Amino acid sequence: MDPYELVTRNTIEVITDQELRALIDCPIKRVYTGYEPSGEIHLGHMVTVNKLIDLQKAGFEVTVLIADLHAFLNRKGTMEEIREIARYNRRCFEGLGLVDAKYVLGSDVQLTPEYELSVLKLSQAITLNRARRSMDEVGRQMENPTVSQMVYPIMQIVDIATLGVDAALGGIDQRKIHMLAREHLPVIGYQAPVCIHTPIISGLDGQKMSSSAGNVISVADSEEDIKQKIKKAFCPPQIENNPVLQILQYHIFPRTGAITIHRPAKFGGDREFTTYEDLERAYAAGEIHPLDLKSAAADHLIDILAPVHDYVCSR
Repeated sequence: MDPYELVTRNTIEVITDQELRALIDCPIKRVYTGYEPSGEIHLGHMVTVNKLIDLQKAGFEVTVLIADLHAFLNRKGTMEEIREIARYNRRCFEGLGLVDAKYVLGSDVQLTPEYELSVLKLSQAITLNRARRSMDEVGRQMENPTVSQMVYPIMQIVDIATLGVDAALGGIDQRKIHMLAREHLPVIGYQAPVCIHTPIISGLDGQKMSSSAGNVISVADSEEDIKQKIKKAFCPPQIENNPVLQILQYHIFPRTGAITIHRPAKFGGDREFTTYEDLERAYAAGEIHPLDLKSAAADHLIDILAPVHDYVCSR
């Protein structure tokens, strides 16, 4: 797979494609993603983790921002609680394969006079309405936002400049903040970043993924937990909004390259797929039973997450 295909697979938007192609040709290219430390790392986080691994393979230097101050501004706990979670989250990311990335704790770079001055400069240029709208998808309790939550997107813009990256990766819920960055970073003397967006995958019940809703699989789940959760997962005969197919598309195929559906001979015997597209076509045609699909997804996901358990427990 060539670098461009590797970078863009399983994404839903690149802004802009021309800029990305030019960046890929550069000898040095840097990308970052920021994560709020706010609990267990789950399959939602893993979509961008997998994409960062793709970007590494395509020659990008990867920075992971553990955004403790952002989590604090977004009402995720005290700084002491958040920093403890930040240490645990980093171990989870490393266990998932992000071992050659540069890890930066937000509060280590966001409290300098230079950083704060850049935040203040942008606060003069960005309207309250634009700041609030940019937080619609990522903010907590946005029906009654605090001033701190209006500072949040401005800090995220300054992060891009401070970290010296060429590209920003995030879920599509980050799009409005990234567009603010592209518009306003040149105002304070920095180049607009290339923005790479991944989809927001469904929870196991087919609804919006949320830890509080209990419809997620986390890296801390046991083998039995994973099997039981996937066994109960929503898995309609349709392709759209099928969380089991999404697990296969965004988590299993990028890491394994192929899967085998194990079945008794009376049900057609084992069947191997080397691309997700082939599997999707077979499932849509009724050639794969939902229970067999779930069993394959559970077995492969357990194998993928096993190194995380070993790594986190050994630290």
